[in-house]
Amino acid sequence: METVSQIWKKIQSPDFKPAADMSLVEEVKKAALTSEASCKVSFGTSGFRGEIGSEFTLRNLEVIGAAIVRMYKEASPELFESLGVASFEELKTRGVVIGHDNRLLGDEFCRAVALQFIKAGVTKIYYGGEMATPEFSAAIEMLKAACSINMTPSHNPSNYAGIKFNPADGGPAGSEITSVITRLSNEMMNGFKFEPLTSVEWKEIDSVQIYKEFLHKQGSIKFTRIQKLLDEGRLTLVCDHVHGATRGRPAAILGNPECLLSLRTEADPLFGGIAPEPSSKNLEGVRRVLDQSKSWYRLGCIFDPDGDRIRFYDGTREIDMNRFGAIASHYMVTWRKEQGVIAKSVATSNFVNVIAAKLGVPVMETPVGFKNFRPWLSRKANPKALIAFEESDGISGLNNTLEKDAQFGLLLALEIMAVTGKNLGEYLDDLYREYGKFFPTRSAFEVDKSLVGAPLVAQVNAVAGKAQPGTKVMIGKTEKVVRELLTLDGVKIIFQDDSWMLIRPSGTEPKVRIYTECRDEGEKDAMFDAAKSLFFDKA
Repeated sequence: METVSQIWKKIQSPDFKPAADMSLVEEVKKAALTSEASCKVSFGTSGFRGEIGSEFTLRNLEVIGAAIVRMYKEASPELFESLGVASFEELKTRGVVIGHDNRLLGDEFCRAVALQFIKAGVTKIYYGGEMATPEFSAAIEMLKAACSINMTPSHNPSNYAGIKFNPADGGPAGSEITSVITRLSNEMMNGFKFEPLTSVEWKEIDSVQIYKEFLHKQGSIKFTRIQKLLDEGRLTLVCDHVHGATRGRPAAILGNPECLLSLRTEADPLFGGIAPEPSSKNLEGVRRVLDQSKSWYRLGCIFDPDGDRIRFYDGTREIDMNRFGAIASHYMVTWRKEQGVIAKSVATSNFVNVIAAKLGVPVMETPVGFKNFRPWLSRKANPKALIAFEESDGISGLNNTLEKDAQFGLLLALEIMAVTGKNLGEYLDDLYREYGKFFPTRSAFEVDKSLVGAPLVAQVNAVAGKAQPGTKVMIGKTEKVVRELLTLDGVKIIFQDDSWMLIRPSGTEPKVRIYTECRDEGEKDAMFDAAKSLFFDKA
């Protein structure tokens, strides 16, 4: 008898034909709805992700839902502070927002978790159906809910589903919360009594309308300026949704403008057989349209399935978040005249550091993970982040959600174009002329499996001793002097010419991840080789 994993391999093979082979998908769905097999839960910042039908099943979602309820019942005062409520009774009064992306069985999985809250006496269950990740954060704030449950594995392939938990501030849950959910889920897993799905009463909400109201209330985006750009009739706007939960969002938020062309909006939980991430390869459809456009203004973008990542194309070049984050930061300071700080992860380009230094704006560099931006994105933050972004295409900004928000990214890009009269590539060229170019890249190499975990962390951390400020490091045939060393998340070595390398251990795989950035594009390979040598050097 075939395992669920074997069935998924057939579904994801090039030979799979939806018209003839959908019975395979039905087999997976049946397994997900009926299996009583347990699984190990690891609930991190991005939630728990598992294979649909084997790990991610109705039964196991009931366990996780029950574990979250139990967390509230047993929480300490310190944990309640992180959750943003004073008691379990407050959870019952304020309620929970629940929704899903476009994956298989999203509605059913939501019902399984909702049932656990209802059994515990939580009467306010706000159900948004298919929702983008930032809409959960907006709904928590606008409805004054206690938390949200988001069924999404973000940009993972179609065989995965996921569940994310956000506390009362709408931001990603910190480790003090997720560690408790992980522990309780695994404690309850084996002895849990599975109940077949029953009907659930919840209040349906319009998450897009709530999100629009949130944006206008917060003043995060200058909509009147965008409307003027749309009314001029000189813009071609192309949005590729890759069949995900952002479908229809730009049209609804912008009033369905004539300039908008939406790609891959059909319902397809298999994503047409591709990995649904905002990659260069997946931008090809956007490129084809914009390359043929004669419009004065051109903007294209691609979202991931849950709408927390975005990448741009302007008809001349691809603009990833390393570059767009720098553009957005410069715009907020020089055109919007806002005051605050820039927040970025340690693996993100230092292009914005150089810009911010000249503008006199502090840069807050954090470990990888959007939860680490909370101190500068929260409503009570002082100073506040004008822009918070990470190299993996996530962004938010002043007075916006504490979660990554691809829709905010699109709207801000339109605002920048409307105010400056420039396409993104033109703005980027202006920055290059003033501050010089940066060439970021990332790669990885495998290590022995025995190193996974603490040994790998220790060997990475040992690199710091070999690259203290003032140390000379050979990059190819060039000797560079270390200016600064950061050990926030792995080891980041910054040289006097602003080039840098970051060496980070993978938390789950026998891999070391290398991020580099050079002023000279020809140094990319030499930087990677030097970083690898520092890792293996026992001296």
